[in-house]
Amino acid sequence: MPLITTHDGSHSIYSEQYGVTYHSKFGAVTESAHVFIAAGLRYKAAVQRDIAILETGFGTGLNAFMTWLEAERRNLNVRYLGLEAYPVPEEEAHALNYPLGLGCPERSADFLALHQCEWAVPHPLSEHFVFEKRKHRIEEFEQPDTFDLIYFDAFAPQAQPELWTEEVFANMYRALKTEGALVTYCAQGHFKRTLKKVGFTVERLQGPPGKREMTRAFR
Repeated sequence: MPLITTHDGSHSIYSEQYGVTYHSKFGAVTESAHVFIAAGLRYKAAVQRDIAILETGFGTGLNAFMTWLEAERRNLNVRYLGLEAYPVPEEEAHALNYPLGLGCPERSADFLALHQCEWAVPHPLSEHFVFEKRKHRIEEFEQPDTFDLIYFDAFAPQAQPELWTEEVFANMYRALKTEGALVTYCAQGHFKRTLKKVGFTVERLQGPPGKREMTRAFR
């Protein structure tokens, strides 16, 4: 899959299968920092230190890596589960420049560990971050009342409409604990109506560069 450089200098990958990039062309790190770290992790960290996170679309590992770094900075206890049906090949992960772009080139081995570690096994990568990844289709995932926060980072609805259905978001709703939150870059009207239909309370937030809005929703 072709490697691209986004506007903030950080890498992304172009999926030839779906015809889209894994991250915003306006900045991979910028988008993840805005949508998932600021609106998601920091929002929950303001009220609790133990946070269970589900990521739908592990992909390049950027969200997981940034979450690991943030958990250490804020002295959080994060348990992280990433779902990925089509893993990025390890040689492509080696080419990604996230540790350098995030100002921690010494953590390159840690970033690669996310891609190299065994699947379906929890890995205590630090005292603040327990990581697990599963080769699992999002639309088949069910694990009720488990997570404080969901990073919904699937490809856009026009690329993978099967991941943006009422059934999928009903499962996401059930996967959250009470007062849990789901964050995503998407702000389409039909998508937000689907969230409300399955029970979510929906909040519109300012989007990252290139997008007017993003969505945070609550159980």
